[in-house]
Amino acid sequence: MKAAVVREVNDGYVDLIDDWQPRALGFGDALVDVEYVGLCHTDLHCANGDFGNPNEIGERNGQFRRVIGHEGVGRVSKLGEGAGDYLKIGDRVSIAWFYDACGVCDYCVSGNETFCRKVRNSGYTIDGAMSQQVVVNSKYAVKVPEGLDPVEATSITCAGVTMYKSLKVGETKPGEWVSVHGAGGLGNLAVQYAHNVFGAHVAVIDGNDDKLAAAKANGAEVLVNRKTEDVVAKVNELTGGVHNAQVTAVNDAAFSQAVNVLRPMGKLVAVALPQGDMALNIAKTVLDGIEVRGSLVGTRADLKEAFQFGAEGKVKPIVETVDFKDMNDVIDEMKAGNITGRKVFDFTAL
Repeated sequence: MKAAVVREVNDGYVDLIDDWQPRALGFGDALVDVEYVGLCHTDLHCANGDFGNPNEIGERNGQFRRVIGHEGVGRVSKLGEGAGDYLKIGDRVSIAWFYDACGVCDYCVSGNETFCRKVRNSGYTIDGAMSQQVVVNSKYAVKVPEGLDPVEATSITCAGVTMYKSLKVGETKPGEWVSVHGAGGLGNLAVQYAHNVFGAHVAVIDGNDDKLAAAKANGAEVLVNRKTEDVVAKVNELTGGVHNAQVTAVNDAAFSQAVNVLRPMGKLVAVALPQGDMALNIAKTVLDGIEVRGSLVGTRADLKEAFQFGAEGKVKPIVETVDFKDMNDVIDEMKAGNITGRKVFDFTAL
């Protein structure tokens, strides 16, 4: 069967192969026939080896063959022993970045399971969704509501739940101002969850006019083109300073701008993962009581909630289905920052 796997020499691209076979089902595992998979910027990090050398943890028969992908949905086609306690044949489920965890550590039992030190992540430490069939842990594969379009569900599986969780981490409240730095796949969903679910006002910063227009259509009230306008001056003038800043742009400048548009006691929530260090204005951070928080995807409970808001029509991801064979071209588009929303690979057409 077809699959997209990280190249042995990590160069940011994938090999498209025809002879992939998923691993055998273990206790509690289920086999999923994949329908749709979105491409996330984290997939590019994995393919490029940005999170460390994946060859140390992704070898099969001495050769690295990790399947990428963690914005997947599909139907359960086979159950391993014990999996029937959680899933049944025909269930549509997610294949998310948060694959599973130990279930017993302090993080797992306190509702913070994504921080488990034994966590496994789809497309990085275990084979991901970008193949015609994939194995999931039945206890961790969240069911997709039947009322939610499966193509749109792919974006919520990662980008949607990531931003829903990060807005929780920022303690977003109705009537407050939220700034979203970067209006791509993550940022556009941040606008929708902030405006439609949390009832907040939204300012969006991006360098692409098409992305800004999409953000406006989804409820953003303040739009700033970072290439032609003074981001800090304009956001502060029109909002009085934001209560929390959501950084989804993969560049260092977005983090320093985010700090400087926060009002006193504001919260910067770091979501994007550019390489390097974050520079903070020390005086502002100290004198204004600024908080800096990291937010990492979401738990199973977060994903269930994020899906439900999608099923209710409060969140509608911008998606476009594309051919599996065009994956490396889509990777180039993402690297160039030319994608508004998400490109989703259609496995039903294979």
